[in-house]
Amino acid sequence: MRKIALADGELQPLFGVHDENLQLLEKVLDIKVSARDREVFLEGKEEGVEVAAKVLTELGRLISHGYSLEENDFRTAVRMAQDSPAISLERFFTDHGIQTARDRLVRAQGTNQRLYIEAIRTHDIVFAIGPAGTGKTYLAMAMAIETLNRRAARRIILARPALEAGEKLGFLPGDMFEKVNPYLRPLYDALYELVGVDRANRLIERGHIEIAPIAFMRGRTLSDSIVILDEAQNTTAEQMKMFLTRIGMNSRAVITGDVTQIDLPNGRTSGLVEASRLLREIRGISFVKFDRRDVVRHPLVQEIISAYEREEQTRRSAKEAAKRLGPAENGPDRASSSAGGGDDE
Repeated sequence: MRKIALADGELQPLFGVHDENLQLLEKVLDIKVSARDREVFLEGKEEGVEVAAKVLTELGRLISHGYSLEENDFRTAVRMAQDSPAISLERFFTDHGIQTARDRLVRAQGTNQRLYIEAIRTHDIVFAIGPAGTGKTYLAMAMAIETLNRRAARRIILARPALEAGEKLGFLPGDMFEKVNPYLRPLYDALYELVGVDRANRLIERGHIEIAPIAFMRGRTLSDSIVILDEAQNTTAEQMKMFLTRIGMNSRAVITGDVTQIDLPNGRTSGLVEASRLLREIRGISFVKFDRRDVVRHPLVQEIISAYEREEQTRRSAKEAAKRLGPAENGPDRASSSAGGGDDE
């Protein structure tokens, strides 16, 4: 049994309406929680008790310092404490943003973006999966620049597949750099916005920032670096394996992508989809999932994504219904069997 002592002002906001937060701890962590006066008693498996104690203690301190818990903060704190026991919940909820330049401060917009930023800070490899406009690449680059500013890494490497939507580089004019540059343009745009055009170009010229197609990563060992792989849904399984095995000492990698917009030829497995299946249980690798509610572009983008999701769901339902019917019901024999009265529907 573990006993947690709390201050008077912490009790009501921490416990929630009708003790709903304590009930959440019991349900999610499979422990027994009871409260008497200003003390909370935790009983059950050690792992669950430790998570509950961390949440109550650190959120209690936040409240005592004037922080007002928002609607889903308690649930988010439990999730974070489960996934990353070493995380500082106090820092997570009071983070003031990412300083990329003297006059530029990037703030998280929403819980999933805060989860994403904290995952990058506490994990060596992070996968961010979700629709366009959710800040996956932008926040990863902001975190990379902050790391470079603190001299916690020597360089930033930004990589992207250079073959998309069936297009071939050979049909584009110019030398190799001119051929791949249009595919890397979104990375330059984000970089210019975060640190300004002049500083970005200086960092690139000095080798502190490198922007290249993923094919250029083969054979290299990426040490003392922050490595970002953008549009990862368009990597093949072989490319993804190659990229992940390039990560060297004192390096971190962020892989971003949208599995609903895969442009690979039919029959090719997306490296992002395969990695999500194979690597999800490995400690030190974090997966952060975004959805349409996290979109921070034009408000119509959320509605556009919703419309496509509904259409995709309709198609899946139709395919599943066809499979359940089977070839006998869908084939030419169905009409004859029905005409003969042998089909009991």
